[in-house]
Order: sequence, then structure tokens, then C-alpha cells
Amino acid sequence: MKLLSLLGAAIPSFRTARAFAADAAGQIPQFALAADLLRPQFHLLPKRNWMNDPNGPIYWNGNYHMFFQYNPNAAVWGDMHWNHTVSPDMIHWKHLPVALGPTTGGYDTDGCFSGSGVIHRGTAHFLYTGVQSVPAAQATLRDGAHNFREVVALATSRDPQLLKLEKFPEPVILPPDEPRIAGFRDPFLWQQDQVWYLGIGSGLYGEGGRVLLYRSSDLQHWEALDHPLASGKRTDAQASNPVAAGEMWECPDFFALGDKHLLFYSTAGKVFWESGEFDSKELVFHAQKRGVLDHGNYYAPKSQLAPDNRRILWGWIPETRPEAEFSAAGWSGSMSLPRVLSIDNDGNLVIDFAEETESLRGALWSLPGPDNPAARRDALRNFQLDRPSAELALRFGSEPFELRLGTDDATIFSIAYHPQNSGKELEIAGHVVPLAPRTAGGHELRLFLDASVLEAIVNRSIAVTARVYRTWNAPMRLRITESFDSSLGSVSALDCWTINPISSDRLTT
Repeated sequence: MKLLSLLGAAIPSFRTARAFAADAAGQIPQFALAADLLRPQFHLLPKRNWMNDPNGPIYWNGNYHMFFQYNPNAAVWGDMHWNHTVSPDMIHWKHLPVALGPTTGGYDTDGCFSGSGVIHRGTAHFLYTGVQSVPAAQATLRDGAHNFREVVALATSRDPQLLKLEKFPEPVILPPDEPRIAGFRDPFLWQQDQVWYLGIGSGLYGEGGRVLLYRSSDLQHWEALDHPLASGKRTDAQASNPVAAGEMWECPDFFALGDKHLLFYSTAGKVFWESGEFDSKELVFHAQKRGVLDHGNYYAPKSQLAPDNRRILWGWIPETRPEAEFSAAGWSGSMSLPRVLSIDNDGNLVIDFAEETESLRGALWSLPGPDNPAARRDALRNFQLDRPSAELALRFGSEPFELRLGTDDATIFSIAYHPQNSGKELEIAGHVVPLAPRTAGGHELRLFLDASVLEAIVNRSIAVTARVYRTWNAPMRLRITESFDSSLGSVSALDCWTINPISSDRLTT
């Protein structure tokens, strides 16, 4: 049977946006953006131009509000604003006007960088990083390209749709007077005993990243504590950017999860998680377990609580193609799908896609069971997917196999399991990750493909996000090869759903 996209069975004559000329303002026309074959159809991204970190996700007045780093003028990093979208379900988003932008001559004249949002006494408060170019000796951000002074700024709103954010005239926290400081940005918050605590990503040159700690009763007046919440050591890398050398932790996040506390931070090109105990009297976090949050192209995550108290995680999915290509395409980056976090009895992080993602499902195709190998081969032979927009749920055992999705001429992505490769057992779209054997039940993998974006979670513990820049001009097919048994016995179950786009042209939500 054919698995037809609900967008229609015909293969469209799409192409990448760089095939179209920009208008007089240097912008790719909207029809070209909508027709770009590599542009995601159910992930959150702006209508055009550059986006990066999720900022201040908050549930307000019955809706989820998402802000994110945004350049309104080009599809490359620079001129950072907070863009704004709203959703009833974390899946279907509506674009709203830009929420925050630089104030000429002010403390954020060179950018409104990342931050967080909380509700305090019925008012939404957003604490963010304001940056201003200064001489190198006064800078907190010195990455070889910029000399920025970073401060913590505050904006508030009681607007029903958060359409109007009012900035405070002065920063609410200034950086410490420390000549070795290697960054001061990306504040996060939590409340304890009616006191607000704020952590901020920082570090020391030659030493390592850390989270500086402050407290306040009103979110306006802050006291610096004399010790960090947590700290680490630099790597052996030699780099002008302290983040690349592990001397600065970006985008930290900290929250209670089950009977543990969890800390995230982004450094040296990866996002790390640590679970452990928080000493609420000494205000120090003691890590007990540590891991990589996502083994692929994923950065700067930010979490929030849903109304039902689920801990929801968002992350930025950057481009991995050359800057010249995404600049010419007119758009860059997307938000990850919402992930739900929990902690197991051993203190290990548990990750799954939010159940709201199931609302995107269209037609279902299922592989017959391993007890009927002839039917399985026939089903695979007849499988056809007309667009790279699908969800796969895969269960497999302890034997090697390889699954490929692509046209007759090109592979879109592949999944390969090689249990003999210790520490490198699983490969997903070119990313190799460890996958320890399971004594019972086999392995479970859930994967979303959305044009050039792929997100996968294995055994609710290993996340892999990848970019797959492969165009297509024919229906896609599944191929599974196994070295031990032609009956496809290692793959015990495989379901594939088509996925509906979240708007008719992905620009008008």
C-alpha cells in the first residue's frame, strides 16, 4: 500500500529558496520560503531570517508563549531581538510582533540576548541579557569577534497576550568586578521560601564554567551570593572563545525533578545534564550523575512547567550547512519539538516527546510481524512516502540491522545498529552514540523527520537531533537489511505515520 502525505499525493515542484532572487530589501519572497524543500513544516520557526535560543517560555492566560533569539534583518546571527509566538498546545503556533529589541544608546543597544520568564504577583517578568559594545578591558564577552558588556535586564507585562513588554530603565544586575570573567549571560530563576533565586552563566578564564547566584524578594533588587551554584573545569581545547574551551557555561537551567535536582549547561559545543542533590541551606548543587543531553545538533535548551506540572524542554536546532547557503535561503534554525523530562530511581534523565505531538499524525503504515516474513517483504516493497514529513516508531532486538529511508537514487537518512562496536553501537543520520544492551524487551526508538530536521529519542534516554539536507524528487521508500536473517527478525515492530503541517504554507500561522 502507499503511504500518502496528507498534503496530497503528487510530488510538488519545490526547490530551495536560493533558487529565487531576493527582493530590493534583500529578502527572499514569501512564496519561495514556503516552497523551500528543506524548510520544516511542523517545527516552530519564524517566517524568515535567523533564530536561535529559546527564551522565556511561559504559560500565560491559557496559552504557551515562546520567545526566541531573532535577527529581523537577515538569516545570519546578529542584531538580537526576542521574537514572540503563542500556542494553545505547544504544536500549532501563531506569530506575534517582536517582543523585545535593542534600545539605541541603552544597556542593550547591541542586543537583547537570552533569558527567562516567570510570573510574580500576577505580572509576567522577563529577565534577559542586555549587551553593549565596550573597550575590551570592560567587556564580559570577549570571543575574538566582539567585546560586549553583559548585564541582567528586566521587562514586565500584564497584557493578556504579552504584546507589550515594559523595560526597566536600568539593569537590575551588573556583572561582578572580576578581570578573569569569561561571560555573564542567560539568567534563569526559581523560587524557594518566597525568595527568588537567579543563576547566570559565567566562568573564569583559565579555570572553567560556573553558574553565579543571586537572590531577591521582588525581582528588581538583587543580592549577589559569595559562591557559585555549581562550577566545572575547562577543557584542553585552545580557543579564543571561552565557551569553546569550557571556560564559560552558556544557557544554564536548574530545577527540581522528582526527588533530585537537574542542572543543564551548554559549553564546548555540547549540552550537559547533571542530576544530584541541592543543599537548600548552603545553596550549593552537588552533582551525582552526568551525561550529554543530545548527541546531535542541539543547543541552548530552556525548560518550563506545563499547567499539569510536566517539565517541558525546548532547544535550538541550528543549521549545519555553510552560512552562505542558509543566508541565501532566507531562514536559519528551528525550535525542537517539546520534550518531557523525568528522572528514574537511579538519578538518570528520562526524555520523551510530549504527547501533544501525536496530534500531528496522519495515515499509519505498520510493518507486519516477524512471524510472516513474506508479508513483511511485500509491505516494504510497496511502502511509499511522498514527502519527508513522518514519524517512525521502531522496536529492535540485539542483532545488527540497517534501515534506510530515501528515493531510489539517494538516502535521506539511515539508522544502523552494530552491537559489536562497543561504545558506538547505534548510528542515526551520521551521529554515532553508545547503546548498552537490554536484557528484556529490546530497544525502542521514536523519530520525527521534518524536511531537513530529524529528532530521535532511543529508550527514553538518548536523544539525537540531526540536519539532513537532501532534496528529493520522487517518492521515498524504506529499506531494511539484516546480516543474520532475511526475515527481518531483528526489527520486531515498525510504525510510520505521515505528519500534517501546522499551516497551509508554514508562514501564516
